[in-house]
Amino acid sequence: MFPKNMFFFLILTLDTASAEDADFTYNGFGAAKLRLDGIAEITPNGLLMLTDTREPAKGHAFLPTPLRFKNSTTAYYTNDDGGGFKNLSLVSGKPIQAWIEYSHLEGLLNVTLAPIDVAKPGLPCLSSNVTLSSLISDYMYVGFSSSVGPFITSHYILGWSFKLNGRAQALNLSRLPSLPHAESKSRLESWKIGLLIILAIIFLLIMIIGIILVNSGIKFREVFEDWELEYGPQRFCYKDLFLATKGFRDQHLLGAGGFGKVYSGVLPNTDIQVAVKQVSHESRQGMREFIAEIVSIGRLRHRNLVQLLGYCRRKRELLLVYEFMPNSSLDKYLFNQPKSMLSWGQRFQIIKGVASALYYLHEGWEKVVVHRDIKASNILLDDQMNGRLGDFGLARLYDHGTDPQTTHVVGTLGYLAPELGKTGKATTSTDVFAFGEFLLEVACGRRPIEMRALEEDMVLVDKVLECWKAGIILEARDPNLGNEYIVEEMEMVLKLGLLCSHPNSTSRPPMRLVMRILECEAPLPEISEDGWNGEISAMGEEGFDDLGMSDS
Repeated sequence: MFPKNMFFFLILTLDTASAEDADFTYNGFGAAKLRLDGIAEITPNGLLMLTDTREPAKGHAFLPTPLRFKNSTTAYYTNDDGGGFKNLSLVSGKPIQAWIEYSHLEGLLNVTLAPIDVAKPGLPCLSSNVTLSSLISDYMYVGFSSSVGPFITSHYILGWSFKLNGRAQALNLSRLPSLPHAESKSRLESWKIGLLIILAIIFLLIMIIGIILVNSGIKFREVFEDWELEYGPQRFCYKDLFLATKGFRDQHLLGAGGFGKVYSGVLPNTDIQVAVKQVSHESRQGMREFIAEIVSIGRLRHRNLVQLLGYCRRKRELLLVYEFMPNSSLDKYLFNQPKSMLSWGQRFQIIKGVASALYYLHEGWEKVVVHRDIKASNILLDDQMNGRLGDFGLARLYDHGTDPQTTHVVGTLGYLAPELGKTGKATTSTDVFAFGEFLLEVACGRRPIEMRALEEDMVLVDKVLECWKAGIILEARDPNLGNEYIVEEMEMVLKLGLLCSHPNSTSRPPMRLVMRILECEAPLPEISEDGWNGEISAMGEEGFDDLGMSDS
């Protein structure tokens, strides 16, 4: 609680028998010579402060020399009568005048109070018959004494007019010093409440910020193991990928398949645009070996490969970061009545580019790289519409001259070689089979398996095979091309697609030979009907219980 300050003027008039008159007037105490003790002091602007609000204390202020109060001289004093009583609050914080008058002849002590701007009332507030002769000495000090108790307040004297044996001179109100600013109780209380509210808001904000930081730490927490230190440059921070894709929002979604979604984004503090693929790693292969292969694949360099920039691990989620291809994937230009159709020249150029990349993976690098997921949706187009083989999330590596290990069979239905269901081994030959299916879908403008098509047209390779047997293989071409194609190239691609998709792995050509055929440096081998017998259509009946497949 903050008590109100009480301010008052004091005019003291004593009528005694002294023969010696004392008369002084202080309109402010700037030049007053008073004896002070306790905490009393004269402020720079001339206020006489007896107490303040610091603590319970006392203050005294007296004239430095005593005055003579007793003598044999008789005096007289005439008091003014009249006036009425009005309410007056001593704790209002406003200046108050006080007249203290004593008549020795009448033995009467009068105390009169009034606001600063009101003339002296005719009737005193207090009037008492008192004989002071026995209480005062010949010489005594005059001044003020003040103290505060449990309610701490400030007492200020603005002026003092004193006279013995007569009426004291009126104070000059215009010359009195100004009071210090006194805050009302309500204002102080409001200030306290406001301060508490501000402190509560600050505390709440700190709590909210703390919760956000904790949640952010959990949200962006990554999985990191000691063995990954050697792959530092190839590892991305999850927070950077989250910010790049705006929290993996749908408007940044490039595509989705059976093995994850792909988002576009720009890495923070750079202008590098990337594609981020989310992969749920449920492989039976150890994570350490898998990451090692991913980092190794990141060292691949070929003009027809999408560069794998790095990876990130978070919980059971694996994120692969690729360079961004502005023209999306090839399937957008082939299937479901595309808005923009590729010419045969563009298609043939893309076919040769992908063949070159696959040849590099199989034979042109330090290790054999089996892609395991070759299809139109994984062929991305750069700004020049060149085809680039991407998405190495399923790729496997092994040394040249060694046999690949048996793995959990994964891939996309329609691109899986028949022997995968039996051996579980992904080889360069299984990649060639998928490449053959890719050749047919580019030339024919349809997917390897169309679930909504008639039974005889459901499997693309079966339809092309029937056209070849009937001597009308060009009838299998994409009808959207019309006659805008080179007959020799179209026929070569369709037959090469059948050859690469042969159910017998030993009948499929290696990618070295495929490249030479596409460059017209080697003749196309004759296609044998032996070994077909509908095996492509029926391949799903063996070993599919252990397959992890995507339908796109």
